[in-house]
Amino acid sequence: MNLIGQYDSPFVRRVALALRFYGIPFEHTPWSTFGDAEKIALYNPLIRVPTLVLDDGEVLIESTAILDYLDELAGPSRALIPDCGHIRREVLHICALATGLGDKAVSLLYERVLRTEQSQRWVERCRSQIAGVFAGLEEDRTRHKTRFWFGDQITHADIAVACVIRIAHEIDPSLFEEKRYPALARHAETCEALQPFQDIVQPLAPPN
Repeated sequence: MNLIGQYDSPFVRRVALALRFYGIPFEHTPWSTFGDAEKIALYNPLIRVPTLVLDDGEVLIESTAILDYLDELAGPSRALIPDCGHIRREVLHICALATGLGDKAVSLLYERVLRTEQSQRWVERCRSQIAGVFAGLEEDRTRHKTRFWFGDQITHADIAVACVIRIAHEIDPSLFEEKRYPALARHAETCEALQPFQDIVQPLAPPN
């Protein structure tokens, strides 16, 4: 299978990390949604990443849908999320908050680099949403004293949060300040120290 997209995207990175944790071999095509738009459009008319092309040519899009497929491949005993119950819903809840935050952070980046005149109202709204999500995640992570969010085993929630912390800080360091979110800072440090996180990482590249 072939994963299309650059690792500076938190959505591409979370899929690549799941593939690595599952031990599923894959090729990586680091196309940009701007510089390589025409190439990506051949597989995904939305021109969005991640896009995963399976060996038989089937194409999967959107990180949540791709991870659902990878979880099925891995099987319930190895999946990075429980197959049912309250904890599964909690993991999905944390993932939804994290990916939503990631969308808002990327929106701020596009607002800054693609518009000659920024909409201050939109910028303030995005920043407010990001701050609100980080505050909620900080409170939730503080309650969980385990190594990872839901115990001693990493889940999609851990990965999603660590990925969006990195991108938010790279887009604008004021979006994520360690002194404001110490539990999340420790969480990110724990995840980023793992070998898959060190292997699958890319500094933020501005749209071009």
